Amino acid sequence: MALIRCCFEPPELPEFFDSFVQKCTDPSCCCGCCSALRPRYKRLVDNIFPVNPEDGLVKSNMEKLTFYSLSSPDKLDRIGEYLYQKATKDINRKRYKLAEIAMEAMDLLLQACHAQTTLNLFVESFLRMVQKLLEDSNPNLKIMATNSFVKFANINEDTPSYHRRYDFFISKFSSMCHSDAASLRDSLRLAGIKGLQGVIRKTVSDDLVENIWEAQHMEKIVPSLLFNMQSGDLTPVEDATNVTPPALAEEVLRELVGRASFGHIRSVLKPLLTHLDRHELWVPNTFAIHTFRIVMISIQPQYSYTVVETLMQHLDNNFKSSPKTRTSLAVVLSKIIAIAAGESVGPSALDIINNLLTHLRTSVSTTSEITPEESQYQEALINALGEFANHHPDYQKIEIMLFIMNTVPDLSKKSKGDQMLQNILLKSLLKVGTQYSTVSFEKAFPASFLQPLLKMARAPHDPTRMVVMQIFQALLDRHQNEKVLSSVSVKPYPALSQEPPSRSDIIFTHKYGANIMQALIDSMALSDRVDALSSSYNTAALLIVEMSCNETVQEFLLFILGIQQVASTTETLGTVHKCNLHIIAIGLLVLISRVSGINNLLDYAQKIVDARREEASHYLPPLLEPKKMANKSLNLSLPHLAIDKLALGECLQNAGMDAQRLNTGAPYALNQTDHPGHRHSWVESVSNQLTQRNSSADLTVYNGDVDSVSSSPGVCKKLLAPEFNFDAMKRALAEPTEAAKRELRERQMQIVRTFREGEFDDLMRRTEPKHDLIQNRLNELFNSLAVERQITQSDTKAAQLQASNEKPIYETNFPELFYY
Repeated sequence: MALIRCCFEPPELPEFFDSFVQKCTDPSCCCGCCSALRPRYKRLVDNIFPVNPEDGLVKSNMEKLTFYSLSSPDKLDRIGEYLYQKATKDINRKRYKLAEIAMEAMDLLLQACHAQTTLNLFVESFLRMVQKLLEDSNPNLKIMATNSFVKFANINEDTPSYHRRYDFFISKFSSMCHSDAASLRDSLRLAGIKGLQGVIRKTVSDDLVENIWEAQHMEKIVPSLLFNMQSGDLTPVEDATNVTPPALAEEVLRELVGRASFGHIRSVLKPLLTHLDRHELWVPNTFAIHTFRIVMISIQPQYSYTVVETLMQHLDNNFKSSPKTRTSLAVVLSKIIAIAAGESVGPSALDIINNLLTHLRTSVSTTSEITPEESQYQEALINALGEFANHHPDYQKIEIMLFIMNTVPDLSKKSKGDQMLQNILLKSLLKVGTQYSTVSFEKAFPASFLQPLLKMARAPHDPTRMVVMQIFQALLDRHQNEKVLSSVSVKPYPALSQEPPSRSDIIFTHKYGANIMQALIDSMALSDRVDALSSSYNTAALLIVEMSCNETVQEFLLFILGIQQVASTTETLGTVHKCNLHIIAIGLLVLISRVSGINNLLDYAQKIVDARREEASHYLPPLLEPKKMANKSLNLSLPHLAIDKLALGECLQNAGMDAQRLNTGAPYALNQTDHPGHRHSWVESVSNQLTQRNSSADLTVYNGDVDSVSSSPGVCKKLLAPEFNFDAMKRALAEPTEAAKRELRERQMQIVRTFREGEFDDLMRRTEPKHDLIQNRLNELFNSLAVERQITQSDTKAAQLQASNEKPIYETNFPELFYY
């Protein structure tokens, strides 16, 4: 080895001028004189590089450089620029170890000097070096650069940077997420995902830097995350040391969505939906459901409604897509809509319901024949509606049901499309009704909801009526008796659950029970289908079980007699249909006898059952199938086997109950359209029992209606209207007519003139009470006191006798008008 050698070798002469300004690290070099011409920060930077790159960073010299950087923060930007120049040349010459040492040195300086005010200029050199490493094809340099960027992203800078941009990093990290390199594929994808996470953390929290929510950035970030999520197992990895790209991508997506504000959430959802469309990930929809659940769980609760709204708009845009795609979209909607329900109140809740109903109407109107795939799509929408309503309080469920009921086409529209739409919308209503927990029938059946529902119970379309019956069953069944009462029977129901109705339920039955039972009779007479009749029987049986008591049993008996009368007198009904109505009537009679606990009534019903079993078994359950009984002759002239109204009244009277309503009322008939709540008024008229209550005055001349009852003679209280309903009360409170006002003023003036111009004795005579019971009692008391004084004070007896002959002042009868 030569004792003296030069650091510039002959092959490197072209690089002489570049190398001349660099300090030689070899002590035996002959060009040591160059050191004195170089700045100190360059000498310190040069000293951190070892002679052998494999030895790594020189720690002791790195500490000196760090101390110098902290002592002279104004030199920090020059140090960064010089390190960047050295790394650039090393990368160009494929000296990757030296480039890694330069990157490591910049990391250490960044961690040590992050609190310096001049850090911004150093960061620019740092980011340029990271960019230089990312641009190289060496995967190790890319991974190292990504890790350095992540460290930088976790540093909170005190001073903002207005000109810094991250476009290159977003593009580069996104491309790394799609890496298909044979070696280090997962490592590169992990590095790309971590880099995107760093960009998100660095930019989202600072409003002064570049807006990462712009479409050009989100269209790169979101698809990159979704690509990695769908490329592997979707289950989260518990061991943080073995994180896989899918698990990390899911974590970053959660963080991105969680940081999104109201105005930015759509920027995330749009590229998400586009990615699912382009890669046809809706069918099957497992990945779509998983992704949207992540979004709904991670998003801020008050913005969850926006996700549902955006997904519905996407469903609108895909109305021409295949039914499978639309069905998958609707299923995804049903899976996530429950999460948004908790934050949707008022108009937003009804807006979602309206959108779902709009999709249902569109589905029905655009297809002439319902295919199985289209039916699945409609069922998915109905399930979504039910899931949404299930997470609302009961009072909002009533509002939702009323809203749906108002959208159902009227019965006057009898086209096939309208019938299909009626059926679909009523199924939606049923889905909500099954989620409702009935406590009070008055709240479950408001008049605005009950009346259109009763109209639909008379629909000519059998499936529509059956859905209406199912809605009634869902809302009436408070004790889970629907399955127990699903078939007509005269045998006891062992699993029947019952409790006495509350006072409010009894009042509801008084007001609307007649209308419900009338609609049931009309429904039973419309079709001879066994399933339709069974559904009507189930509703009637639930009505009896839930509302039966001593106050309502007579009305239910009239209802049963009405079913029997329809079967006996309606000529348009078929023979089998009439037999089935007789079967339903006896089944309901046995049921009400058992639930009401009236033994006499049960004995009578059992006698009819026994007689029918001997003479006419076709009058007993089960219901008869019209097709099976078409060729058989059935005897209907059996009046002695019918239910007798007088016998029912006797049974009630023998049980100590009032039977006046049953004896005087008429059974129900077909197609009665009386005003709701007033066909069978169970409130007896009390107008005949009210007597005119006069005041203590009896002015036969001046008997008028005045302002004050207690201070005017000849005044009587107004009688209440005979009908105790809202309209009657409204009429009673209504302003009187002009003629009535004029007559009232004349009477008042006449009374005033009488009291102003009449004699006082005449007024006393006219206002003298007819019954002097109180006055006589007072006289007796005063007389007894006088007698006691006579006994105890004998010396004043003469004076007492003289005083008794005169009329005392307290015996003067003043009219009630002058009392104070």
